[in-house]
Amino acid sequence: MNRESERRPCPVCNQRDAEEFWGKEALQLVRCRCAMVFADPVAEEFASGAFYHERRFYLSASKLESDYAPVRFERELRLFRAWCPAGAVLDVGCSTGAFLHQLKTRHAGAYDMLGLDVPGAALDYAETKGVPVRREAFLEIDSAERQFDAVTFWAVMEHLAEPGRFLQKAAQVLKPGGHCFILTPNLRSLAVRLLGPGYRYIMPEHLNYFTAATLKGFARRQQDLEMVDCGSMHFNPLVIWQDFWSRQPGVPDEQRARLLQRTTAWKQSPWLAPLKAFYSGVERMLGSMNLADNIFVVLRRRSSH
Repeated sequence: MNRESERRPCPVCNQRDAEEFWGKEALQLVRCRCAMVFADPVAEEFASGAFYHERRFYLSASKLESDYAPVRFERELRLFRAWCPAGAVLDVGCSTGAFLHQLKTRHAGAYDMLGLDVPGAALDYAETKGVPVRREAFLEIDSAERQFDAVTFWAVMEHLAEPGRFLQKAAQVLKPGGHCFILTPNLRSLAVRLLGPGYRYIMPEHLNYFTAATLKGFARRQQDLEMVDCGSMHFNPLVIWQDFWSRQPGVPDEQRARLLQRTTAWKQSPWLAPLKAFYSGVERMLGSMNLADNIFVVLRRRSSH
């Protein structure tokens, strides 16, 4: 078998002729002619999902406190509610169930919810919070058995060796008129422009690095879905500050969780309301230029004819 056939195909255009882009320790990123940047090769632990089976980061006290704080998913919830005010929801990569828990708490009775993820302690925790879960691979779900009004991929697509298969499956399990939500890190964010590969989220478990343009190109691969919304959201200037001065190749999970806990507490503090208003204005400005930390698309399942 020659090297060309062994190379990972581009998640957007499926070509195998990408050139070297960035290297960071064991992570090697390549850039396709279509501009998509992705990891090649991919370590087996990430391709198989074994890396996530017993990862304790998601269950650390700091991470859980932040994930279950009322402000944690406020942007995602606002976006989600604009397109799906009620119905059956499948959260792929639900982790500890925080998004679905917020949905259930804030909008009791409006949604029939189900979470999916790699089996392990994170799903066990989600169940303790009253979040219904299934320990079944998303790609193995029987689309004839159950259909959904919404499928969410919050910070999931960047972790997948074959994201196109997940998008195709989402189209199959959505009802006509149902919506698919994808949120992923932004390779052309202000943070990446300032820090380059030194940015903490250029990391081994992130296999795909989308921009607004390549995410739209990826979405167009699935003809059963049409894009109805897109944009950029989230901004954490403290991450830029820390990564600029640390000059470390990577940031330990514990340190990332503590920063998330700290910024979450600040967002909830009434004393910092004036600063929050300024911060929100900066985030909106960056979002309007697709420079915020994350990008998103909302896709709608085309009606059957």
